[in-house]
Amino acid sequence: MSPAGAPSRGKRVVIIGAGIVGANLADELAARGWTDVTVIDQGPLPLTGGSTSHAPGLVFQINTSRTMTKLATYTVEKLTGLDAFAAVGGLEVATTPERLAELHRKHGWGRSWGVDATLVDPIEAGRRFPLLDADRVLGALHIPSDGLASAVRAVDALIARAGARGVRFVGSTRVTGVDVRDGRVRGVRVIPAGGAPGAGAADRASGGVEDTVDADVVVSCAGFWGPQVGDLVGLSVPLLPMAHQYVTTTPLPDLAAVPRPAGVDAVLPMLRHQDRDLYYRQWGTTIGIGSYAHRPIPVDPAEIARTDPAAVTPDAMPSRLDFTPEDFEPSWKESVELLPALGAAGIADGFNGVFSFTPDGGSLVGESPQARGFWIAEAVWVTHSAGVARSVAQILVDEHPEVDLHELDLARFEAVQLDAAYVRETSSQNFVEVYDIIHPLQPRLSPRDLRLSPFHPRQVELGAVFLEAGGWERPHWYEANAALVDALPEDWTPRARDPWAARFHSPIAAAEAHATRTSLAMYDMTPLKRVEVAGPGACALLQHLTSGKIDKSVGAVTYCLALDVTGGIRSDLTVARIEDELFQVGANGGIDVDLLVKAAADAMAAGGPPVTVTDITDTTCCVGFWGPNARASLATLTDADLTNEGMRYFRGATIEIAGIRVRALRLSYVGELGWELYAATEDGLALWDALWEAGRPFGVVAAGRAAFNALRLEKGFRSWGTDMTTEHGPEAAGLAFALSPTTTADYVGRTAVADRADPLRLTCLTVDDGLSVPLGKEPVLVDGSPAGYVTSAAFGYTVGRPVAYAWLPDGLAVGDPVAIEYFGRAVPATVAAEPLVDPAGERVRG
Repeated sequence: MSPAGAPSRGKRVVIIGAGIVGANLADELAARGWTDVTVIDQGPLPLTGGSTSHAPGLVFQINTSRTMTKLATYTVEKLTGLDAFAAVGGLEVATTPERLAELHRKHGWGRSWGVDATLVDPIEAGRRFPLLDADRVLGALHIPSDGLASAVRAVDALIARAGARGVRFVGSTRVTGVDVRDGRVRGVRVIPAGGAPGAGAADRASGGVEDTVDADVVVSCAGFWGPQVGDLVGLSVPLLPMAHQYVTTTPLPDLAAVPRPAGVDAVLPMLRHQDRDLYYRQWGTTIGIGSYAHRPIPVDPAEIARTDPAAVTPDAMPSRLDFTPEDFEPSWKESVELLPALGAAGIADGFNGVFSFTPDGGSLVGESPQARGFWIAEAVWVTHSAGVARSVAQILVDEHPEVDLHELDLARFEAVQLDAAYVRETSSQNFVEVYDIIHPLQPRLSPRDLRLSPFHPRQVELGAVFLEAGGWERPHWYEANAALVDALPEDWTPRARDPWAARFHSPIAAAEAHATRTSLAMYDMTPLKRVEVAGPGACALLQHLTSGKIDKSVGAVTYCLALDVTGGIRSDLTVARIEDELFQVGANGGIDVDLLVKAAADAMAAGGPPVTVTDITDTTCCVGFWGPNARASLATLTDADLTNEGMRYFRGATIEIAGIRVRALRLSYVGELGWELYAATEDGLALWDALWEAGRPFGVVAAGRAAFNALRLEKGFRSWGTDMTTEHGPEAAGLAFALSPTTTADYVGRTAVADRADPLRLTCLTVDDGLSVPLGKEPVLVDGSPAGYVTSAAFGYTVGRPVAYAWLPDGLAVGDPVAIEYFGRAVPATVAAEPLVDPAGERVRG
């Protein structure tokens, strides 16, 4: 089955899976001139038997994630052009005060992300959906551009369009292997469905012979079969197939009376009753009902694989499992209460449909580090299908997606999060919580205590309140500091918060921030990603990837940016030169490690000198030792010269502290004098104890992430992934200083960054009422109209008022009034000069 025919542009691509994602990807590649593309599916075309084949097609665009919303809006646009989308609108109802408040918050996201929506009262909700018992509803959110996608119709149209451009679609064919040589994919092995490698003479006679399709790029769009495809190249795909119940009712007389053009299935808006984990759509004179209210029903991929995918009909397919009526009974009762007309109907058909869930609920996009050229685009629902496909095509063709994808990047997961038991438990919980009201700081309840810093025993003794990220237990504040709150100066006294902002918060954070600003505090920085880059090629590699001047003397620390080919900010990094051929990189997470590992492999494959990349996060620990008394305290434990002459700001050295070998970097993310102190994990507890004892005369406190975040915002320190992404350039993000004017290296993005013209600027705001504390993603109004959105926010204890950063139009001046929309209320705010604290940087250089 080797590709034949006229030469075509682009690399040779094989896409595994011809569902809504794979078909869209083929179309997007062909539109960009890559037509040497083969799409292979084990099922028949276009009804392949995966999730696409039974998807109910509801597309609700507004999401807490800007990325996912943008992917959804493009999907709506594209499917509309394929005549595979009906913009009947979406209606989300609230039957509890909490849900009504959440709809106000969601309306704000719509204004932040540019999706038109309207909050309506119960009467209007009932008018738009006549079957609704408006007396049970407190209000609703109406999104006119939401609607119903016909996934199978879309796939059919995409196959026709991409096929006309030269793309080949091959159905009823299994992928049995992926050929990898020298660390890169070279092709896929296939066999007609029903056959198997090593088939007997009868199978060979009927055509069941394994063949190879040559490829430079392979993209798995296999949906819930994704983990099995990943296994072919040794790639862990953290995805769990889950059964989700869906029924169609018998005809309803009330719907028969609703005018409907011939050939149109639905005129009523889609309806979501998230307080009961239910959704509804019209099917002519019947209603389709989907439920997430039942118990999690994980599905064994091996069991699905044993179903013959070639025997697919609309009512019999691998992704359509037997209905379990006992699980649906409570949902039917709830549905009759919300839509009384259902009382005269029954269930005509029901099934348990298989969909993909992941540990954090996000889609999966990324390239294997072991088999370069092997990509995945999995756990993508119809809602985001075209958007994800376009982004993957842009990565492959242009090396840059226009919508930032870090939330989808496969490399975002830590090793512990790829464990099968972890994937099963957390993905099942995400099924349970799919419609829940989730606070931005809300931690998962289980599994916990997976990754503990060596300081954990002391943190527990101090009453640490832990949140969780990346499997790490991270202190948010310490109850041992509660008594310090009453002793705070009047201008530091914590203000009362509204109930939402008060969740997962304590006024103790004010005391910890005060101790940091006035004396001394210890922060556990162990969870932050640390990487060693070593070897003769280390300096050149880092200089190629980053915007700073890396080739400095041993001991130099450089804050720099990793840019993409358009000059967008891929990450911000802190690079410390430990030895001539050894660097420690402070990174933002696994995505950065993935970048470094792949870049190192590419450099050596191109004939460059040896370079190794080692993630040392799990074998080391770190204490942030910060405050005006940091030097005086630390000097009692070491003979090292801690003066400005001996170790100035942004310098480091390997020193001994209480007999422990420590890498001391003179850095501060809170804007105070101090050091990041790194040691081997086994020395961590002894290091903490020594620092604690030395700090006692200065009133040292342990401080958590709540104080940390407030202090960094007062200093204007950015957080990558929250404040800026690949969609933003350095100048717009206020980080142009990180572009070294002295380096001669032609680092990635250097030429492009000079040509960027970002329309928005990351802008510092202070909240005028001194009380309202936004939490991020709220719309910002300029002259009463949405103009941008909040990225980070916290109460600034030093300045005595809430602080927020927001992307807003260029041209706003310090002192200009704006407003932050918070749960539907416009909160006045003012553009402020930054940083708010110590603008000259005297404290960190003291």
